[in-house]
Amino acid sequence: TDTPELKLFSPPWGEMYAMPAVTQTLLDMSDFDVAAWLIEEINDVFVSTEGTAFISGDGVGKPKGITSYTMIANASYAWGKIGYIAGGHTSSLNNADKILELQHALKPAYRQNGVFLMNDTTLSVIRKLKDGEGNYLWRPGLLESQPDLLLGKPVEIDDNMPDIGAGAYPVAFADFKRAYTIVDHVTGTRLLRDPYSAKPYVNFYVTKRVTGGVSNFEAIKFLKIATS
Repeated sequence: TDTPELKLFSPPWGEMYAMPAVTQTLLDMSDFDVAAWLIEEINDVFVSTEGTAFISGDGVGKPKGITSYTMIANASYAWGKIGYIAGGHTSSLNNADKILELQHALKPAYRQNGVFLMNDTTLSVIRKLKDGEGNYLWRPGLLESQPDLLLGKPVEIDDNMPDIGAGAYPVAFADFKRAYTIVDHVTGTRLLRDPYSAKPYVNFYVTKRVTGGVSNFEAIKFLKIATS
């Protein structure tokens, strides 16, 4: 058999940080744990910031998002680029067959665990699409904890994904566990509590290092709003 080839996967690391300040008096006199609340709020912002970077990050001091890679027509697909299926219209998404083509652009090994990713506005358009027999492509999850389905596959909503528009890539279909790798630094979120530098304030210096990038270009495909 042919000798397998290995390539270095080295996406850029980025560091998020925040440094809110709280008076020592508030920390001492409050009826609830102000420090714990503050850390929780910072973590929420960090999660939102990470989510944006995983979709649209440019790779400069932050993870490289899935929409920031070079896109290429799937018929001409090459490793290192992400293949796309043209939606068949210059500015709108109105062809149900193209959603099916997007699904089958993935090899069966990846399609098995494939998930559609789009924003809520795009979903509202896709929910109206029907097949040739008048059946809706989208199926709501009717049971508790059951996902909404599109052509039998789960649909995930992320409002960081682009809207439908000329030249945009509003829908992805991927086995994301194999397509995109996220690495958190071993220390996770780090807190440095500084009561000295800005008396009477206590500075909470919070940092987190994270990286992410596409590690398997065969496991992700996009739908492009274009005729070719």
